[in-house]
Amino acid sequence: MKGNQVTVAQRERAALVETMRGLGPDAATLCDGWTTRDLAAHLVIREYRPDAAPGILIPFFAGHTAKVQNDVAGRNDWDQLLDKVASGPPLYSPLKLLDPVANIGEMFIHHEDVRRAQPGWTPRELEPALAKSLRRSLPLMARMTLGKVPGRVALRIPEGKTVLIAGQGPAVTVTGTPQELLLFSVGRKADVEFDGDAAAVEAVRDAPKGL
Repeated sequence: MKGNQVTVAQRERAALVETMRGLGPDAATLCDGWTTRDLAAHLVIREYRPDAAPGILIPFFAGHTAKVQNDVAGRNDWDQLLDKVASGPPLYSPLKLLDPVANIGEMFIHHEDVRRAQPGWTPRELEPALAKSLRRSLPLMARMTLGKVPGRVALRIPEGKTVLIAGQGPAVTVTGTPQELLLFSVGRKADVEFDGDAAAVEAVRDAPKGL
């Protein structure tokens, strides 16, 4: 980031906070029964509680992470939680330096977790810089999440280009915009089309996905 230039990640973070603020702390999300309060607490411990962050990815530590998340959600009022999320990683966090890159996908995915859990949601038109960043990060993130699905998955954008092939087994092609393919790759509700044997498509579509 140069000077006071606002990054793509910061703009998406601000948009997420604005959406959550408008819905309130008890709105549904697509994250395993979490409310918006729970999701805000998750984002806070990810950036402010390095002692609890490992449990986000490592099941062995998940119990401690859940306990800390519940504590953070209960001890902070709604505005405090959102203000912390809005401020971004603290100066001592490695995520502060990496924020312009590491947090774009995180903020986008969780923003859609909130938006798509609401009745009557509609797709939004992404700013070109955000769409470009998500397209760039798609192959890496999808490779980490799709390696164990029961099929050889080809991710294809509408223009016909295949951006990634991952996994082993019956061939399944998943077509969508980069942002929708990213959401599919992490197990979220996504506007994508499947092509392949019906049983293989069902297995790939329903397989657990995530880091």
